[in-house]
Amino acid sequence: MLNTYHAKSEVWDAQLDSQIHRWYTDPPKLFPKKPYFSPSASGSSQRELYLKQLGAKRDNEGQPPHQKRWTTLGTAIGDVIQRDLLFTEKHYKKLTGVDPAFVFERNADGTPVFEDFAKRNVPVSHNGHDFYLYGTCDGIMRYTAPDGSAYRVGLEIKSKQTTHSKTSAFSMKGAEDKHIKQAIAYSHMYRDTDTGQPLDYYIILYVNASKKGWFTMYDEAPDVRAFAYEFTDEDRAQLFDYFTEVLDAVKTKSPPPFDIDAWTFNSYKTATAKSLTNDELTEVKEFVKRALKSGIPDYKKEQYYDAYQDIMDRRAM
Repeated sequence: MLNTYHAKSEVWDAQLDSQIHRWYTDPPKLFPKKPYFSPSASGSSQRELYLKQLGAKRDNEGQPPHQKRWTTLGTAIGDVIQRDLLFTEKHYKKLTGVDPAFVFERNADGTPVFEDFAKRNVPVSHNGHDFYLYGTCDGIMRYTAPDGSAYRVGLEIKSKQTTHSKTSAFSMKGAEDKHIKQAIAYSHMYRDTDTGQPLDYYIILYVNASKKGWFTMYDEAPDVRAFAYEFTDEDRAQLFDYFTEVLDAVKTKSPPPFDIDAWTFNSYKTATAKSLTNDELTEVKEFVKRALKSGIPDYKKEQYYDAYQDIMDRRAM
């Protein structure tokens, strides 16, 4: 549907654009109830989640300017796709002669169920713990199948920006595990308000800002990839097990094992570094020494070495 829409001439609709901007002039306010986990952190290490639950200070030392532009563009890509989907709702049939297969669910006030208009605090009781899932999604949609059957489908939008090959058929066989876990959390948060049924169907959409060339055909180097998933109660239970293991660790003050592979996107690097015991630090040092002598790719060796150096620098702060 998106490829069909994007292959058409540009659609101008000042009224719809104005409406989108008006929605954001006064978005709903919702703050988290504690203890809570954010779906976007479902792929974080348990050590990071443990420190966050304990109230550790989040890193706030700034970032290289290119990283800020990177994350800002990633957010903007999601905004563009959401806007285009709203435009397809209104203009797709006029452009193609058929109704759009996907449309956003709407709140009672007419706003689409995405972003600020979809924030939730959803309680979870699991393994003797009570906690909340807090956050918002990129969209909850209604899909109409060719036979007329209707389904609720979640939408998660992710960006790639480094190289066009990131979304090639060879490089990308499916969604990343951390993104799947995030969608699983949403599948519980956005249950059908009438039936209580979970949101079992989900699409994880990758949009690549890097293009191979202006005249390159889509099949040669696809810049958009979509992966569909059907989640089960078992999937949700496994994710909740992961969260409650963190809460068990908080209760007993027993830090979960350190995972150096999760270092790059750890938002509590300083707190993590300073929480490592001498024995843990020795284990990390020995692991990195073995990695540097191994046959793993050079970029992984550099990643492990830089992580260890960063840990040592932060412990000295």
